[in-house]
Amino acid sequence: MKNISFARRLPPRDWLNNEMIFDCFMDSVEQRGLELYEAQEEAILALFENQNVILNTPTGSGKSLVASALHMKSLAWGMRSVYTCPIKALVNEKFMALCHEFGPQNVGIVTGDSSVNSDAPILCCTAEILSNMALRDGNSAGVDDVVMDEFHYYSDKDRGVAWQIPLLAMSRTRFLLMSATLGDTDFFRDKLTQLNGLETTVVKSEVRPVPLDFIYQETPLHETVADLIGAKKAPIYLVNFTQLDAAEEAQNFLSVDFCTKEEKKNIALALEYERFDSPYGKEIQKLLRHGIGIHHAGLLPKYRLLVERMAQRGLLKIICGTDTLGVGVNVPIRTVIFTKLCKFDGEKVGVLSVRDFRQISGRAGRKGFDDSGTVVIQAPDHVTQNIKAEQKAAGDASKLRKIVKKKPPEKGFVPWNKDTFLKLTSAPPEALISRFQVSHGMILNVLSRERGGVEALRALIRDCHETQVTKSRMRKKAFELFRSLTDRGIIEVIPKEQRQPGFTPLRVNVVLQDDFSLNQVLSLFLIDTIKLLDIESPDYAERVLTLVESIQEDPDIILRRQLALIKNEKMAEMKMNGIEFDERVATLEKLEHPKPDRDFIYDNFNIFVGAHPWVGQEGIKPKSIAREMHEAGYDFDDYIREYDLQRSEGVLLRYLTYVYNALSQTVPEPVKTDELKEIEYTLRATIREVDSSLLFEWQNLQKSAILAENAGESVEAEAEPPSIIALRDITRERKEFELLIRNSIFRVLRLLVMNDVKGAFARTNPDARLDSSHSFAQTDLQDAFLKFNETCEYLVLDTDARAPRRTKIIPLEGGTHWRVEQQLSDANKSDEWQMVFEVDIEKSREAEIPVFALVGFEEIA
Repeated sequence: MKNISFARRLPPRDWLNNEMIFDCFMDSVEQRGLELYEAQEEAILALFENQNVILNTPTGSGKSLVASALHMKSLAWGMRSVYTCPIKALVNEKFMALCHEFGPQNVGIVTGDSSVNSDAPILCCTAEILSNMALRDGNSAGVDDVVMDEFHYYSDKDRGVAWQIPLLAMSRTRFLLMSATLGDTDFFRDKLTQLNGLETTVVKSEVRPVPLDFIYQETPLHETVADLIGAKKAPIYLVNFTQLDAAEEAQNFLSVDFCTKEEKKNIALALEYERFDSPYGKEIQKLLRHGIGIHHAGLLPKYRLLVERMAQRGLLKIICGTDTLGVGVNVPIRTVIFTKLCKFDGEKVGVLSVRDFRQISGRAGRKGFDDSGTVVIQAPDHVTQNIKAEQKAAGDASKLRKIVKKKPPEKGFVPWNKDTFLKLTSAPPEALISRFQVSHGMILNVLSRERGGVEALRALIRDCHETQVTKSRMRKKAFELFRSLTDRGIIEVIPKEQRQPGFTPLRVNVVLQDDFSLNQVLSLFLIDTIKLLDIESPDYAERVLTLVESIQEDPDIILRRQLALIKNEKMAEMKMNGIEFDERVATLEKLEHPKPDRDFIYDNFNIFVGAHPWVGQEGIKPKSIAREMHEAGYDFDDYIREYDLQRSEGVLLRYLTYVYNALSQTVPEPVKTDELKEIEYTLRATIREVDSSLLFEWQNLQKSAILAENAGESVEAEAEPPSIIALRDITRERKEFELLIRNSIFRVLRLLVMNDVKGAFARTNPDARLDSSHSFAQTDLQDAFLKFNETCEYLVLDTDARAPRRTKIIPLEGGTHWRVEQQLSDANKSDEWQMVFEVDIEKSREAEIPVFALVGFEEIA
């Protein structure tokens, strides 16, 4: 099926009308070989009649095509439309799809971590971004049409407020709300019409284009999967509710051969240009070559995108994932297997809600490929094992008496059975619940409006979807939050004599940077406490970094691994010292993960809470992850390996991104020293180096479109996006490239500190030297390092040793190589030795990492 570009079919705007746009859209649909379902046609006609639409139809019923119709109409009239949904993975996917449908020049994306072509007429963003636009600009946001996909997230206890705010503040915007599991929609129909004065049409259907078969299975999981593959029911989405379970299930299936030689050959061709350069990359590659995908939030985004692309091409037999795939990510699958019907919701373990069950099971069945989809619910493991044991006994009374019945798990388990399964398949979704709440970020955004900020804030609370009692409580909290902002000078009340009629009588402190952010509840604490630090102190930058980390949510898996390593080292030490077992256990119980400045942070937080009791329940969370990486000279891969975090690379990347965002946006510029800016820049470079797949994919799409236009060819996209194989030019930004070089050299020094001369030499590439015939050999390094130790005792790699002043970079004649002189820090503080490297610029560009050779280890003349 050819993917006809909607944008290229639009007629000139000077003789445009809605009927003409509709005809162009329908012509594009027809040329794609599609025929609209009744619900799609009803929704699209309502949109072209300038109505709001609530589209409540099953997964796979073509809601995305309805959204495309709205984008096309909006684009044709020169208006702006926004697509929003709950998770970044889905935003990324829709961004790429819309680039193919409307051209990359017409589509942008903003997720908080990424911003590409953000002024485009079609914008993809997370719900929080749209919410901030609504708070900051209200009716002046310049958004004419909004598509809110997966709108059932309105009920999410943490993020639901972001879905409600646009429905309160954007009265000049028309809305398309979409979900397969909305429940009763009368309330939202009335509220939308009340908001913008437009008629609201509710389009509801229970008819699935691909019907589902539901099966309750009491055979062991591996047998269930084998039977389904034998019955041509693959690809199979194996639903787990923890990342660990997903990874372990994927590993378990490596022992079974699912793919033919031809299928494995096709997989190998698909992976030919892919990079698996992170510590977990080789494991991902092994699974994929076996026809097994893995998909969860702990993976790097580039791996999740790769799994999605391979699944779309039909190359995978099994995808072991968490329930995130139930949120609309386009991974075509024929069968869904629920390994459990209970999960931990953040507070307790409970049976799945009807909404969760339907969202996930709706992924089964691929339109155009399957006549029906299959949903399998596995009985609890102990039940299937007991049934298997009874079958093995084959009715023999003596054998049956000897069977020891397996019992259900004592923790993390809620029982389910066939009755539970029947209820989930027949009951309607639960009603959506309002989750409105006020916060510092909300107040700061609304009151930063030039006009009507105070009135807008009052209206926001007055019109929210809460009870009158709750609204009264929120008004009081809003006033408390406002006072805390004014007390700290973040918001200033303009004197009466300086006020202008119609303008907001407040202003945001002009000392703060333009992108100042208070999205973290504890950002006020951060700003207050930084003032207590001595900016002249040698560890000032590290202490600020610790404060930034203390207001971030805990990445539990990383902190658990830190604590485990500390306990192991302490246990070994106590054993060596002959300490009794009971005393060792008691000591271990008192240990905690690293918390630099622990007492300073807790003491000042207690004072802060005394003045701001509303933050008491949030708690401060001192930790050292970014700081530990900085002080020990770890790069991303080193840190992953140090704590065995291969299955959680995405967790570390996401955490570093949050730390970088707080450091760059929340810490005021006047308190940033050069060293602190260096830390900020290093974090940014690390994040980009580890995974910038989305940005580079967009750039390649844009480049392809430009090249095609220059050649006079059609820019209509193929049915499938091409594999992205273009290389990143890491040498383009000199400052960032220099930082990458320094970090690479520090990895060499770290190995020398550990007396691993062989490992240090292996980090260099002799062929990178301008005159490779005289490259420094490993034996030369061993001899030089021995002489260094005799003179200086040992190598030091503290913060001062990694200071930028110790690294001197000299471009060589011709511009293809750089000479790098790294002054070494030693125990005697003599600073009389240096290591000299040559960096090959061209090879670095090709490899996407600094490629350098060691050319000297010498005393400084």
